[in-house]
Formats: sequence, C-alpha cells, structure tokens
Amino acid sequence: MISTETLDLLEWHRLCQNLSTFAATKLGVVAASHLKLPTTQIESEKLLAQTKEIYNLEQELDSGWTFKGIHDVGGSLERVGIGGLLSAKELLDLATTLAGVRYLRRLIDRQREILPTLEELVSDIRTYPEIEQEIHHCIDDRGEITDRANPKLAGIRSEIKSLRERIYKTLQNIMQRNSTAIQEAVITQRSDRFVLSVKPAQKETIKGIVHDVSSTGSTYYIEPNAIVQLGNQLRQKERQEKREEEIILKALSEKVGEVQEDLERVLAVATILDLATARARYGLWLEANPPKFIDLDKEETITLRRLHHPLLVWQQRHESGMEVVPIDVLVKPETKVVAITGPNTGGKTVTLKTMGLAALMAKAGMFVPAKEPVEIPWFDVVLADIGDEQSLQQSLSTFSGHIRRISRIIAALQPENIRSSLVLLDEVGAGTDPAEGSALAIALLKHLAEHSLLTIATTHYGELKALKYQDERFENASVEFDDNTLQPTYRLLWGIPGRSNALTIAQRLGLDSKIVEEAQSLVGTGSSYDVNEVIAALEAQRREQEAKATEAGKLLEKTERFYSEVSAKASSLQEREQALKVFQEKAVTDAIADAKKEIAKVIRQLQQGDRTMQKTQQATEAIDRITAQELAKTQPPKTAKPGYKPHVGEKVRIPRLNQTGEVLSIDETTEQLTVRFGIMKINVGLTEIESLDGQKADVKPKAKATTKTTPAKSKKPGVMVRTSKNTLDIRGSRVNNAEMEIDNAIAHAIESGVLWIIHGKGTGRLREGVHEYLKSHSQVDKFELAEQKEGGSGVTVVHIK
Repeated sequence: MISTETLDLLEWHRLCQNLSTFAATKLGVVAASHLKLPTTQIESEKLLAQTKEIYNLEQELDSGWTFKGIHDVGGSLERVGIGGLLSAKELLDLATTLAGVRYLRRLIDRQREILPTLEELVSDIRTYPEIEQEIHHCIDDRGEITDRANPKLAGIRSEIKSLRERIYKTLQNIMQRNSTAIQEAVITQRSDRFVLSVKPAQKETIKGIVHDVSSTGSTYYIEPNAIVQLGNQLRQKERQEKREEEIILKALSEKVGEVQEDLERVLAVATILDLATARARYGLWLEANPPKFIDLDKEETITLRRLHHPLLVWQQRHESGMEVVPIDVLVKPETKVVAITGPNTGGKTVTLKTMGLAALMAKAGMFVPAKEPVEIPWFDVVLADIGDEQSLQQSLSTFSGHIRRISRIIAALQPENIRSSLVLLDEVGAGTDPAEGSALAIALLKHLAEHSLLTIATTHYGELKALKYQDERFENASVEFDDNTLQPTYRLLWGIPGRSNALTIAQRLGLDSKIVEEAQSLVGTGSSYDVNEVIAALEAQRREQEAKATEAGKLLEKTERFYSEVSAKASSLQEREQALKVFQEKAVTDAIADAKKEIAKVIRQLQQGDRTMQKTQQATEAIDRITAQELAKTQPPKTAKPGYKPHVGEKVRIPRLNQTGEVLSIDETTEQLTVRFGIMKINVGLTEIESLDGQKADVKPKAKATTKTTPAKSKKPGVMVRTSKNTLDIRGSRVNNAEMEIDNAIAHAIESGVLWIIHGKGTGRLREGVHEYLKSHSQVDKFELAEQKEGGSGVTVVHIK
C-alpha cells in the first residue's frame, strides 16, 4: 500500500493533472486525474507494455490513432441498466462511441504482430454494429429523431406541418385586415400558442384569448378566435408526436439495456486505451524512456542517468521556470541507505522527490524522464517524510511532527514489504539537540537498512557521513556547491559527503560580516574544519576528473567522426572501382557484339556469291581484320613477367579480352592455343596469354622462312559456308536425344556463326521438336529452313549469336 500522505508529499496529484492534459476523451481525463497505482509488478509491466506499443504505433502511423466520436456514456449505461429512458442525444453519443472503438480495434488488428498486449485487450470486446446502425436510422447527426424511424410518426409530423401552415396563413390574413391594430407584424408564441402583438387601444378589434401582456403594458399578445381550434388540434398532434418519439427511444434503450455489460466493457477498453495513449504522449513530451524493473538480489544496479523532476520540467516549459538540472542516480545492489548531505537550498529535497516520482511513474506504467537505460526496482511500498509537519492546533513541534510521521512509516514496513519498500526521509533527526538528533538518525537508518529495500535520507549531521566507512550498506552523496559563484549547481555527486556551507550562504544572504568571521574562527578550532578541507579537495579532484572525461568524450567524438569520413571515402572508392569494372566489361561485350555483326555481314556476302577458294580466303582475312580492330578497342594487355609455359587444362588470362579461360590444345609449331571461356572457344597466340599471376609465356625466336607458306595455312581457319564441322545430321533420332547433340553442335559452331541441322522431312515431328528447342536456346539468334538446293524443309539453318 502507498499511503495518500506520501502521494501528497511527492505532489503525485499534480503529475496526474499534467498527465490528464494528454488524454483525448473525458473518460481519459478523469482516469488520469485520479490515477490508480497497480498493486503487483505483473500489472505494472502490462501497463508499461501498453504504453510502449502505443508509443511505437503513433511513431509509425504519424496520424490516424484518434479517439474521435468516443464519449463518456457511463451514466447513460447505468441509467439504462435500471430501465431508464435515454434521450436521442445520449443514444447518438453511444453509437459514435461504438464506431470510434471499432475503428481503434481495426487499427490494432492490422498490426497485431507488433501489438500483442493491445490485441489481447481488444480481442474480446463486442461493438454491436447492428445497434449502431439502428440508432443512426432513427436519429440524425443533430440528435433528432427522423421521420424514417416510424411511419406513424412521419404521418403525425405531416399533419403538424399542415396545421402550422394553416395557422400561419390565417394569422397573416388577420394582420393584413387589421394592420392598424397590430403593434408588430410578426407571429410569435406565448404558452406554446400562436399569438399576435396587438396595441392596447385596439385589443377589442381582434377577438380572441389574451395570453400575455408586455411589462410596460404597451402590447397585448392575443390568440385570435379563428385559430383557437387549429391551435388545439396542433397541441394534440404534438402530444401524439411526443408519445411516438418516446416509443422509439424506449425500444432503442431496451436494446442497449440488453447488452449493457458488453457496452460497459467497450467503454472500459476505450478508457484504458486513452489512458495508455496519454502515458505515451506524456513520455514523448518529457523525452522520457521506458523503465526496466530490476532485481537487486541479482546484483543489478539502480541506473537513472540525467533524471529530471517531471513537475519542474512542466514548470519550465509552461510557466517559464528555471532550467531543470538533471541528476544521476547510480545505486549499487549492496547499498541499502544513501545519505545525501550538502548546503541548504542545494536541491536535496528535490532529489528525494525526483527519486520518489520516478519510482511511482515506473509503477504506473509511465516512461521515466531519464537517459536510457532506465533500470529501477519495482517498489511495492513508497513512504516519505518530507517537509515540516509543525502544527499549533495539535501542539506539534517540527521534531514531534517528524517523529509521528516516521512512526507511521516504521509501522507500515510489515514483514511482507521488507524487500520492496522505498523510504524517503528529509532532514532526518532534525529539530532537536544535535547530539541526540544525530544518534537517533543513525539508529533509525540502521533499522531501515534491515527492514527496507532502499532508504534515501538528507541530513546535515556530520556523523552520518562516517557510516559509509563503517557499514558497506551505506553510501554518501552530496549536492554540489560552487565556491566561486556562491550558488548551488543542483548536481548530485556520489561517493563524496557534502559541506553545509552555512557560513558562506549566511554571508551571501546579508548577515553581518563580523558575525560570520567570528563564527568562522570558532569552526576552525574544531576537527570538522579539517574534514571540510578534505571534502573540498575531493570535490576539486572530482571536478578535474569530470573535465578530463569531457575532453576525452570530445576526442572520442572527433575520432568517431574521422572514422565515419574514412569509411565513407573507402566505400566511395569501392563503388568507383566497381563502376569502372562494369564499364570495362561492357566495352568488351560491345566490341564482341560489333565483331559478330561484321562477321555475319561477311558471311552473308560469301553465301550470296560464288563459293570459290579465293573468296573464302578473302572472307577469312576480313574476319581476322574485324576481330583485331574490335579487340584493339579494349584495354591494352598488362606487362607480364616472361618465362612461363602453358599446359593443356590450365587456366590462363587473355588480357586483351579481360577474360580467364581453359587451355584446350597447344600447337607448338604455330605457337597457337585453343582457349575456352564459358561456352566460347577462341584461337590465340602465345603472346596473347599470360598466367593467372601475370607471367608471360616463352616464345621461340622465329627462323627465317625458306619456303613460302600458303595464306590459308598461316592463319587460323576461317568460317566455311558449310562443312562437316558446322553440319549436324540427326535423322532417325528422337527429339530428347537430339537436344544434347544440337547443344554440342552449337558450341562447336560458334566461330562459324551458322549451323546446318539435317532432320529430314518425314512426318515433321522431329523438325517441330528441333524448332521448339531452338526457340528457347540462349545462343540462337534465329533459325530458318534451308533453301531448296540446300535441302529445303528437311534442313534447318541456325544463326548463332
């Protein structure tokens, strides 16, 4: 249990009011203003999961998570539960609420994988779209019952309209005939009856019933006798209309009453969602982070770095308050009591309240305004003695008030709460004789070290500073004071006890300097003066270490920035190298493609003319020339080391093509090699290849030719029009068996660029199978039936890419 007294001391209700401003509905505002704290850690973790999921959902959606149309219909549901009649406006609010909750459920369902807690929350609610539709059928957006709700109601309203028109028409005729008697030419109502405003002197002119007289007596409001009967009929029809409307509202109210419990569940879920949304939006506004509940028994440290007081943040942003100075709270698992010392007005009390509010916010499923990671135990009990409980009415001094409140704290620390209690004590032992007060404070803190999970106490007693060196369960902390500006910095320092600086502050506040000097001389005679000197030296050393840490942080930041720049430049160089490689490969591909086009052109010319040996030789020379020209466009070969001799089956590089291939055969006489790369074969000279490690092949010195060689023998074989190498006979084969033969023949006929396939005429099935296979072959440019003299439909000519 967390006492109301502690919540008041920590100003928890102010924080709840701040939270309520982030709620979207009246339901959420009320729930946030009277926020109930969970009683178990499991419940707190569930609330925290809801907050996280909505926080992440809103970050992802940007917009769309809205509570539009959701109203507080709790009172209406209570009334309809006991047979009450709902108004049209109340029914309309209920219908829009059902639609609003259904919209939120659809958003959650669409992302159920990342919203397990919210999905579980909305999974069992029923929003009754049929009731919503019936309400909208009977009630329009203005909250009025429509004519379509009931045919009888529509007929009555039609009669009412007709009667009104007759009354207006009759009154207008009367006004026209008796214009001198009319005070103001308007038709008005008195006691739900239509009347005319008549001058007092002319009241006998218009016979009828006087329903009212103006306060000055200058106007009589008369219902002419000519419309009295019509007015009576109108009143009767209006009563009938009212009865029919009540019948419609009663029917709708009964339908709502039948599912009252389900609708109350819908309303409760809407409230939970709005409250979780308020927590998420408040956390975003505070720049807070989700806490993690830790177990001190598992040697985990309480970690709250740059912890801000949430109420001071609100004050700073909304009321132009002072800048909020964050504190660092790092409590080791073995620490049970933290004694905070330091000067008055230094922020000791604010530190207690900040810690207490952080524990309550985490418990309530809220984000904590601290830097990640936020690690804090789950406190079942938070108890505080903060401020002065002095009371003249109860004859309580400051000391008596503190003792009474501390007694209530001790009584609240029942055995079952020992391992989960947080106790906050302000100026422990103050208000009485210093010697007795310090002794009482030491005894109290030792008792709390045994009976509470964590106690944080502020004090001025120097004796409490020494407890750390006697008992490892105690730790010192202090609020920093700047000796140069004579101002507190509100920073919390750990491991160093604080100095009271009472004399320095007293002098700053205007106390006579002679008195301060006299007091300083008296302090100097005691041992506490030496202790203060030691503390001052420790504080100076700490400031020096912090300055060095700041410089180291800046240096680390520069190093990380330099590393990022170097990494970016390295990535850029890699991208440029890759782009250059792609460009070179494209250049080679383009050169090969151009060469193929030119070679195909030469072959076509050869096919169209007479196939003489001379023309064949000319075609071969033209092909060699084209190949040399296109290969010259690619990058020049790299310089390589001599002394290398290739072997059949070895991998070699062809620098001019920027390709790596396998040596298929070597002609020692002509120093020519057949190299295959991919599905292509090419004849190259020894001078055109090199080993993979860059060695150049040995070339024998050429002897002087004694005899002339024919041109055909000095060059690699040219492309023949039709030879046994580029002709494949598959007559009598099956299509499946022929495919492999065709594939091998295409690979061997790549140099010639054309392949003749003899399949015969027969039934034509083999020809169709061959053509079907050629359509999907990656190396086939096109194919066609041969000329009649070449075999006609029994032969297919294949043009290879």
